Amino acid sequence: MSGLCGWLAAPGAVAHGAASLAAAQGGMASDGAAPNAATALASMAAPLSRFDGAPLASSLSEVGGVAVAAIDGSRHVYQQDGLQVALWGRPELDGSADDVACRLASLWLSRGVAACASLSGPFALAILDAFSGSALLAVDRAGMHPLSYASNAQGLFFASSADALLAHPSVRGALDPQALYHYLYFHMVPGPATAYLGQQRLLPGEYLHMRGGKQCKGSYWQLAFQEPAARTRATFASNKQEFLRLLRLAVESSLGADGADTGAFLSGGTDSSTLAAIMGQVTGRPARTYSIGFDFPGYDEMAYARLAASHAGSLHHERYVTPGDVLAAIPAMAAIFDQPFGNASAIPAYYCAQMAREDGVTRLLGGDGGDELFGGNARYAHQALLSQYERLPVILRQAIIEPLLFREQTGKPWRLGDKARRYIEQASLPLPARLDGYNLLLRHGYRTVLEAGFIDTIDPGMAPGCVNGAYWERQGQGLSQINELLALDMRFTLADNDLFKVRKACELAGVEAAFPFLHDAMVAFAACLAPRDKLDGQNLRPFFKRALAEILPPAIVRKKKHGFGLPFGQWLHSHVPLREFAFDNLTQLRGRGIVRPAFIDDLQGRLLAEHPAYHGTMVWLLLMLEQWLSQHPGALGALAGGFAACATETPAVLDPTA
Repeated sequence: MSGLCGWLAAPGAVAHGAASLAAAQGGMASDGAAPNAATALASMAAPLSRFDGAPLASSLSEVGGVAVAAIDGSRHVYQQDGLQVALWGRPELDGSADDVACRLASLWLSRGVAACASLSGPFALAILDAFSGSALLAVDRAGMHPLSYASNAQGLFFASSADALLAHPSVRGALDPQALYHYLYFHMVPGPATAYLGQQRLLPGEYLHMRGGKQCKGSYWQLAFQEPAARTRATFASNKQEFLRLLRLAVESSLGADGADTGAFLSGGTDSSTLAAIMGQVTGRPARTYSIGFDFPGYDEMAYARLAASHAGSLHHERYVTPGDVLAAIPAMAAIFDQPFGNASAIPAYYCAQMAREDGVTRLLGGDGGDELFGGNARYAHQALLSQYERLPVILRQAIIEPLLFREQTGKPWRLGDKARRYIEQASLPLPARLDGYNLLLRHGYRTVLEAGFIDTIDPGMAPGCVNGAYWERQGQGLSQINELLALDMRFTLADNDLFKVRKACELAGVEAAFPFLHDAMVAFAACLAPRDKLDGQNLRPFFKRALAEILPPAIVRKKKHGFGLPFGQWLHSHVPLREFAFDNLTQLRGRGIVRPAFIDDLQGRLLAEHPAYHGTMVWLLLMLEQWLSQHPGALGALAGGFAACATETPAVLDPTA
C-alpha cells in the first residue's frame, strides 16, 4: 500500500547548486522566495499515505529527491555518495530480501540499467545518480506496483499515484479527453496512458532510463511462453509435484515474517480456496479467511466460501454487503483511485479488507492471476468454440452454411437458426475484435452516448487500437490461441484492472495486498505448461484442477466461475436512496460536456428497465466518473477549461519522449 515519488532535476537546474534546485523544483512562494525542496517532496508524498497513514522515508540530494510511504518491510531507501535508491514493495534481489536497496545500489554501479532485471517480486523502483545525472525507473513483472512519470524543462517527475505527481508545483495537470473515452470503453484507463496529458505509466516489466535530458524506455522482462511447451515431456505427476512446491513457496514468501497478521480473501472459487488451504499447510494453523456475500439471487456465492473454509479448516469471517454499504463507500472509493475506475467489485473487495483489518489483519492474500496463468476465464472456452468455425472449408461456409442461414425468412421463426446466425456473426469477426461483443459503448454507438463537442477531441479508434496493438505484437511467435489470450489478459484484465482494484480497495481499508499466484517462479512455470493443460476443448484449466483435486472440495473444482459482481442495476430499482444518489450524479454529469443528456434520459428510463444488470453497469460507469471528477478538484479545474484547450495546451509543457 502507499507508494513512491520523487524527481530528477534537469541538467540546467543542477548547475547552480542546491539553492537553484529548491527554486526550480519547489516552485516560487507567494512572496517570491523559493520554498525548501523538502517541502516539495513532502507535498508529493502526502497523497500517498492519506488513506492508510503509512510512515515515510525520504532522501534529498543536489539532483533530486525520492520518498517512499509504506509500512515496514515495504519501504526501502538508501543514499550514499550521490546515489539514491528507493523501492516500494517487497522485492528480492538475487533471491534475497535482505538489505535490498543497498545491494541494488552496488549492482547499479556495475551493471547499469540491467540491474533491475535481477529484482523479483512486487516493487516500484527509482534510482537517482548524481555522478552521471541519470535516473532509472522500473516496475515489477506483473505490474503489481504502478509508477507514472512526466518530464518538462525542470526535470523528470515520477510517482506511483497521479495525485502525488500533480502535487509537485512543476507538474501541470490537464485531463486527457482520450483517457475519459478509454474509461467509458474499458471501464478503466489502460496503460501506458493515464488520465492526464503528458503523464505516462510504466507497463509490467518496463523501465525508463533518463540521462542527459534524454529518455529511453524498454522492457527488462516479458512473459515468454514456450511452445511446444517445455513441460510437455514431463509427466503429470512431476508437473504436479513442481506446481505444489512452487505454490507453497509463493504462499510462504507472501506471508511475511510468520504470517500471524496475514489473512486471505475467500470467494469460494478455485484460486482463493487454494490459497486458504495452502496457508494452513504452510503455517500449521488455520488460515484467517474473509468473504463477502450479497442477499440477491444469482449473485451470492457464500455457500461455496463456507464449503472452502470448512474444508481448509480456516477461521472464517463473513459480511453481507447491502445497497446502503455501497452508497456509503462510493465517495471514498472514487477518491482513492487516481484516475477514473469503473469496476464495481472494488466495493465488496473494500468491505472484505475492512472486515479483515478490524480483525487485526494487516495483509491479505488474493487469488488474482490464477485465471490469467492457468486458463480460468469462461471466454477462453467461448473463443475456442468460435474459432472452430474458421477451420471449416471456405466453400462450405460461404456457399452452403451462410446462404442457408442468412436467407430471408418466410416461415415460422427458427430458434436454432437464430443461435447459429449469432454464432456465425461472432465467429466471422477476427480476434481480438470479437472480444468486444458486449461492449456497452459499442452496442449503443459512441455518437449516441457522447456529446459531439467531446467526440471532436478524441479518436474512437484508439481504444480498440490499444487491444489490437497488444494482441498483434505476439503474432509471429507461433503461440496457441489460449496463450495469446492469456498474454492479453495479463496486460489488460490483470495489471490495468484486477490488481489495481484489489490494491486500492485494500489501501482504503489500511491493509496490504499480496498475490501469490504472481510469484515469478509460478509465472514461469505456467508459461511452460502445454496449451492443452490450460484449455482442453471446453474444459478450463484442466491441469490446475487435476493437480489440486486432493486439496479442494470436488464441488469447488467443478463449479463455474462467478466473480465478485454487484447486483447494482437491480438495487437501483429496489433501494430508493441509492437510485436517487446515482441519478443525482448523472444529473451533475449532464453539464460536463461528455455524455449526451438524451442518452442519460434513455438510460435512466427505458434501458435500465429493460435490462437492469447490463445497463446498471453503464449507470455505475457514469456515476463513478462524476464522483471521480468531484473528488479530484485538479481534474475538475482542467475540465472547466474545455477539452479543446486541454488537448492543445499541456503537451507543450509536459512532453515525455520515451
